[in-house]
Amino acid sequence: MQITTKAIVLSSLKYGDTSLIVKAFTASDGLKTYLLKGVMGSKKGKLKPGYFLPLMQLEIVAIHKNKGTLESIREVKVAMPYKTLHTDIVKNSIVLFLAEMLGNSIHEEEQNHSLFNYLEYALLWLDEHPANPNFHLLFLLNLTKYLGFYPDTSFKNAPFFDLQEGSFCQTPSLNPLIQSELLDNFKGFLGTNFEALQAIQLTKSNRRELLKMVILYFRLHVHGFREPKSLAVLNAVFQ
Repeated sequence: MQITTKAIVLSSLKYGDTSLIVKAFTASDGLKTYLLKGVMGSKKGKLKPGYFLPLMQLEIVAIHKNKGTLESIREVKVAMPYKTLHTDIVKNSIVLFLAEMLGNSIHEEEQNHSLFNYLEYALLWLDEHPANPNFHLLFLLNLTKYLGFYPDTSFKNAPFFDLQEGSFCQTPSLNPLIQSELLDNFKGFLGTNFEALQAIQLTKSNRRELLKMVILYFRLHVHGFREPKSLAVLNAVFQ
């Protein structure tokens, strides 16, 4: 079936000498994987490799057979042109990291408008504002709302956050916990938005430790989650 839809690129992998395998989160059908034959070798074709950079927002005309096989793209254009995401070295490092986190976390081949709208908004916000070293933390915590495991804040004043249970607790368990100063940092991100990022102040060591906890939170709640290889690059940028 031919379909026109918005799509956000999660990854592209060279296949053979001239082709690409592209994973994208689509507004129409959730996660889709496309085989783009000859796209690396043709100078006259409609599909250019530059369209498929991480987290590009596209409008595509695609053939979806919905049989679990690789799909195909007939036409593509940029839906939301970025000004800075792929040219600012700090933002580009954030983009590479978040694209990998999204690729490791989104598995559903089904429509999810609320998640797609969140990604559109968050990426445009990052493109239009100065890079903030805490952006990726808030992005990931807010992402959990759409993936189904946002922290339960019913007992937010408790001294521990249980990563396995996804809730605050009064007494420690054998599960991984966030506590002490790091817990105060963690609470600062809950219920807030990107406009309030400037008010959140973290030391470099606390930011790095909190990110480790957030990644662990994803690993505990997302089936088959893999540690992001781009984490080292992100940490180097925010040293």
